Amino acid sequence: MFDPAIAAGIARLSLLVVTFAGFGLVLYLSTHGFDRAVLLIPTWFLLTVWVLAAGFVVAGAITNDLAAPALLGGLELIVMLIGFTVMQHAFAGVSAEGLMSDVERRALAVTGAGEVVWDWDVIRDRIFVSPEAELILGFKRGAMETEAQAWLEFVHPSDRDRIRLALDAILDQRRGRIIQSLRLKTEDGHYFWFSLRARPVVGTDGEVLRVVGTMNDITELKVAEERLLQDAVHDNLTGLPNRELFLDRLDAAINFAKTDEKIRPTLIIVDLDRFKQLNTSVGTAAGDSILLTVSRRLSRLLKPQDTLARVAGDQFAIILLSEREPDRITAFADTIRRSVRAPIGFGERQIFLTASIGLALVDGETRERAEILKNAELAMHAAKQAGNDRIEVFKPSMRNDKIDRISLESDLRRALEKDEIIIMYQPIVRLEDRRIAGFESLLRWNHPKLGRLGPAEFIPIAEETGLIIEIGRFVLDRSARQLALWQRAIRGNNPLFLSVNISSRQLMRHDLIQDVKSVLSRHTLAPGSLKLELTESLVMENPELAAQMLQKIRELGAGLSLDDFGTGYSSLAYLQRFPFDTIKIDQQFVKGSGGKRGARPVILRSIVQLAHDLGMDVVAEGAETDSDAVELYQIGCEYVQGFAFGEPMTAEEARRLISPEVTDRASARPAPASTPAT
Repeated sequence: MFDPAIAAGIARLSLLVVTFAGFGLVLYLSTHGFDRAVLLIPTWFLLTVWVLAAGFVVAGAITNDLAAPALLGGLELIVMLIGFTVMQHAFAGVSAEGLMSDVERRALAVTGAGEVVWDWDVIRDRIFVSPEAELILGFKRGAMETEAQAWLEFVHPSDRDRIRLALDAILDQRRGRIIQSLRLKTEDGHYFWFSLRARPVVGTDGEVLRVVGTMNDITELKVAEERLLQDAVHDNLTGLPNRELFLDRLDAAINFAKTDEKIRPTLIIVDLDRFKQLNTSVGTAAGDSILLTVSRRLSRLLKPQDTLARVAGDQFAIILLSEREPDRITAFADTIRRSVRAPIGFGERQIFLTASIGLALVDGETRERAEILKNAELAMHAAKQAGNDRIEVFKPSMRNDKIDRISLESDLRRALEKDEIIIMYQPIVRLEDRRIAGFESLLRWNHPKLGRLGPAEFIPIAEETGLIIEIGRFVLDRSARQLALWQRAIRGNNPLFLSVNISSRQLMRHDLIQDVKSVLSRHTLAPGSLKLELTESLVMENPELAAQMLQKIRELGAGLSLDDFGTGYSSLAYLQRFPFDTIKIDQQFVKGSGGKRGARPVILRSIVQLAHDLGMDVVAEGAETDSDAVELYQIGCEYVQGFAFGEPMTAEEARRLISPEVTDRASARPAPASTPAT
């Protein structure tokens, strides 16, 4: 628009600057990892040469007539090269971008997953493992990059053949996948668990070129699995086989006995005597320590082919295979008994235990494990019934006993649901006027096969199995409801009372307080008329805890009665601390006391006087004659209980017994004008 010569000069200088500056930029980028810049070097070099030649022509340094056509031809060539390079970049960039992103994506996935690359170059027979695996195993870098046979030396001997077979199968079949768990040896000789997943890469000729995959450290997972398996079949406290594993080994022993007459296993059940009371007195932690000590003592007595298991809380079982002669088996059982009896040091205390031991022989005729197990348990229970700390060998006559403890335990669990447990009420008579003052709740079990069973035949089983808690709640609630009905029927200055026996398991549970509170809130009763009855020996098992529990129960409004006074500790110091309002004298001080001038009347009179001094009423048990009742009244006893004054009866029979009293008392009171007299 102004001066063409100046414009041409500016254009020529601009072209010169762009050419040399561009060539310098291309050289810089090509030396810094940009592959596309390398492809531009030939084209840009020709452009630079052309610009220099054009400059010489313009400056007049070249005056040949062919210079101008040559420059035009060179320019066309350069334009074609630029177009070709651009097109090459465009198509190559699209395909290369897709390929690289897929490869990078796979590499990032492996890295993010924390897996180890495992590569077996079949042609060179070299296995490569990522440095992460060598770091985990404690080896130097490159230590595991070796031939396949040498790499297998790192694999645990138990896994080596399996991994070798898997690799050979891949080579033979030329397809498939490897999914294996294996153990690799560390620098210090330990083993870590890895999961290997790989597949073959097949060439154009159909042969396997390499096998590529990943390995993942699964040591923690395997340890957790082994721990779960250990816990599933072993006791958590002692580490001994539990009941499930023990029964499995017992099945194996029975099968061996059927196939080989020389194998005569013996099943031994060892049950610790009175361990639950010991556990309550010393605490759970100390009880666990004692069980652990006993298990270690028993383990030392066994040989490798024998089995020791903990099948219940304080019960152990032994499958004895190392001894076959009867005298040696009984000698071994006696060794067990003496081992348990050895004192156990706990702090500054010496704890003495005893065990009841039952033996049963497994022979070729024994077909079921339940049979041999039942035989051994029957023998053990026979040892307990004979007085504890004994050894009993199973005899067929034990099966014919009226009370089969195993069956009773099973039936007792369903007894409450079927309403087989009933409550009987034995009258307690006031000696002053010979009227019914109250009752004592007594349990009976209407067994469908054995008939009516007394508490002595099933309460010990309920204590051991823990069913006494549920039975105790049932008796407490049912007795309170019945007492409320009687008190509504009989209104007077001296309301009827009802005594309910409490077991050791109930007393040592703080839930007993909540149970009593719940019962008293549901049923309207006169204060202190629902009496919880506890034996003297039970209270003295843990006097400190018992004193606290009894005081809280008394504050709730329940009465407390001390049963069997005079047969246990008879500790007067503790008796003052317990908030009892009634003492029940054991029947051994009452029977035969009338008309005699021996020691028993003196002791009886002293107990009554002691109770009155402590502000307690006295109930005498076992009064069988009228003379007994007269003498008891003369020495100050308020109440009497015995078969002569009433046997245990049902609630309906008790209602009919007290109904005359309802009539007599109602007729003695003037009836209100608006209400007819009853």
